[in-house]
Amino acid sequence: MPQDEQSSRPASVARGAPGESGVRPPPGLNLELLVHGVGGTTPEEMLGDPRVERVTGDCTAAVYRRTEDVDAEARAHDYTDKPVPEAYSWSNLTSGNSARALWLILLPFMVANLAHWMRPAVYGRPRAVRVHGALVRLVALSLTVLLVAAACEVALDLIAWQCAGSAACAGQRSWLGFLAPSSPNAAGGGGWWSQPGRRLALAAVVPAALTVLLWWLSHRTWAAYESQPPLRRPVTSYDSESAERPALCMPGFWFGKRLVARLRAAHTAAGFLTVAAALAAATTRHDRKPGGSAALDALGWAVEVLIVTGAVWVVYVVCRRGRGESDPDGVPAPSVLDRITGRAMPAASIALLLLTAVYAAWSRPGWESAGGELPGDETFGVLAVGQGVLVLALGVLGIFLYRRRPVARTALKGLGAAAVAMLACALGGLMSGGVTQRVGDWLDGPGTPGAGNGLIPGPPIFLTWQSSAIPVLLAAVVVLLLYFVLHVSRRGREMADDVERGYPGSLPDASRSRHIASVIARAGVTDSTPWLVGVVALLTLLLGGAAVLGARFTRQVPGRAADGLPAVIDGFADTTQALGSWLIGFAFVLFLALGRRAYRDPSTRRTIGILWDVGTFWPRAAHPFAPPCYAERAVPDLAWRMSTWTERTGGRLVISGHSQGSVLAAAAVWHLDPGTRRHVALLTYGSPLERLYGRWFPAYFGPRQLLDLHHEVDCWRNLWRLTDPIGGPVRLPEEDGGADGPGVDRGPLLDPLEYGRTLEHPLPAPVLGHGEYQADPAFDEERDLLLTRLRSARTAPGSGEAGGQADEGRSSA
Repeated sequence: MPQDEQSSRPASVARGAPGESGVRPPPGLNLELLVHGVGGTTPEEMLGDPRVERVTGDCTAAVYRRTEDVDAEARAHDYTDKPVPEAYSWSNLTSGNSARALWLILLPFMVANLAHWMRPAVYGRPRAVRVHGALVRLVALSLTVLLVAAACEVALDLIAWQCAGSAACAGQRSWLGFLAPSSPNAAGGGGWWSQPGRRLALAAVVPAALTVLLWWLSHRTWAAYESQPPLRRPVTSYDSESAERPALCMPGFWFGKRLVARLRAAHTAAGFLTVAAALAAATTRHDRKPGGSAALDALGWAVEVLIVTGAVWVVYVVCRRGRGESDPDGVPAPSVLDRITGRAMPAASIALLLLTAVYAAWSRPGWESAGGELPGDETFGVLAVGQGVLVLALGVLGIFLYRRRPVARTALKGLGAAAVAMLACALGGLMSGGVTQRVGDWLDGPGTPGAGNGLIPGPPIFLTWQSSAIPVLLAAVVVLLLYFVLHVSRRGREMADDVERGYPGSLPDASRSRHIASVIARAGVTDSTPWLVGVVALLTLLLGGAAVLGARFTRQVPGRAADGLPAVIDGFADTTQALGSWLIGFAFVLFLALGRRAYRDPSTRRTIGILWDVGTFWPRAAHPFAPPCYAERAVPDLAWRMSTWTERTGGRLVISGHSQGSVLAAAAVWHLDPGTRRHVALLTYGSPLERLYGRWFPAYFGPRQLLDLHHEVDCWRNLWRLTDPIGGPVRLPEEDGGADGPGVDRGPLLDPLEYGRTLEHPLPAPVLGHGEYQADPAFDEERDLLLTRLRSARTAPGSGEAGGQADEGRSSA
């Protein structure tokens, strides 16, 4: 299996050994703006002082300083030999209040949204880019339909149709008595609600409420995130219609208010239409039987035509337009389609759902639901086939785009978007299958769903086949993980001698060398994760196809379909079915427990927040119900802070970003006007800019884009270690170091700083890995050098500035 390594020999780490540079910041006021990474680092930890005060911002995201530095601008003479440190804390954007626990149900939507941004880098083919975006948006739409369909399966089919229609099942659950038909074992049965259509209409409240919840979560976060206005800046060279300009510098990139509103309306309508279709499926089939009411039959046809029309409208809105990044939202004015979509589409779908509920609840004496599943259960198989076709189309398009203009180190050679979209579908299937299997097992009593020995028929056969594929997939994943464990172990042994050579003059210690080498080997596994993701996605696609075919041609659950076959196959089918049902039910219970704990416990919420830190950096371009993009608040915050501070003071600023904070810092610097950028330097450390973002999102952080960033921000340095599993070099060409300074990368830095015990360090130094870059003397050295370079660049002949005064031509924030 291919693997890219950061360096062929860890001995090269010695080249980054820190030394005392003696560099001092230049005179004048200097500011160091610290931006933390994932995990919610507190301002106190970032500034190394328990006494901090909020300078600007709110309880969600704010800039903090040490108490003694709050009035630094009024005491500039006290900071001639050091920068003023301040910290931007954005952790509450992803792990703030307890409502964040509800975001767990949005996990498949978040992954689908990531797939939108993973297209290969391509220039001059806008039609292919639009097709790619439309395909991902259709995958996202299918996930909304899948989640609402799962709620319909539980509420309408398992509870209202099967259990409430069965005297045996309803008799064991008193809370269903008012829905059950007249029966000696169902006390209170035979009432107004006992007709199947009325039971279904009442049960439709559950999936409709789920749709409302999704709408509310999206609208609530939309008002707090996407509605934040971007930094207004004058027109620059980037604002010309150039197909090759970096997208992250566009004025509308971090302001997706209109697109999210349009997609939210379409997905909300799709949810209500899914509920209406589930209601109409059983009702229209009954009305078309011989002897049925002609009027109700005609109304049923009208309802179905309206549902299909609404579905076509939704698909048209989702496919017609994607993001517009050249202009901020609101410029130009919203189109007629936007206004109609945002207001009329959800209202029309609600009206149609109410009409369908009235139609289903109309009296139909003699209608019974006992003895079978709700019509329309084949929906899950149809959705799976549709998702598979969309993923395959994404894969073909990704390969086409990649081959037109290959970019080195692109994850999966253009198949990244297809693989991640497949994983999003798998997560959606896991969640929908988990809830239906769990509820089916609970209602079925001692029987096995689908085996014919329980109180009800159970969930759709396809979902049982789908859950039976889980043990096979897990077994394959275990084999892959074992391969990586053996690979890491072997590579660690090979590098042990090289580690010793990286610390000349130190006494050899075999145990210490093996430990450091194993850390380096484990950190290198990150470069092989694309292939792990690709293999898992391919297996998921194949197993999903097998589940569709098995359910379609056998029309029985795997255990019964294998009856009469050789004992090995029969036993394997029974085992995978039982184990899959248990695993998917366990996953659902674990999911609920985790959500409950996250709701109550802030520390658990912060831990889960790491997932949102990584997955919600990108705007909601594909799925409006995904967790909100925190960068649409953080990037404007940072850009506004840098622009206003340099405008007000005329000072020099180093924005210092660790891990995910380096991505935010780079995006914010990209968003500044050229006049402000001349006052700003960029220091990144433990940065995934190239190692993760450049490989998975080559159209936005590829070599061309990072090179452009270096041209715009010449004062940029990046620190990295071999022991860091996340951060890595930016990998710009060495000859592109710039006219007045070195290249971007410095590293690999020495880690640990000392190999063994010394007079200065009598205790063993820790392996720092991804953290504590500021403990390395190289950090202060590079920061001070950046400030010196800023000073030199601003006072050089032809710079248009003297004595530290601000550019007159710089735009006002």
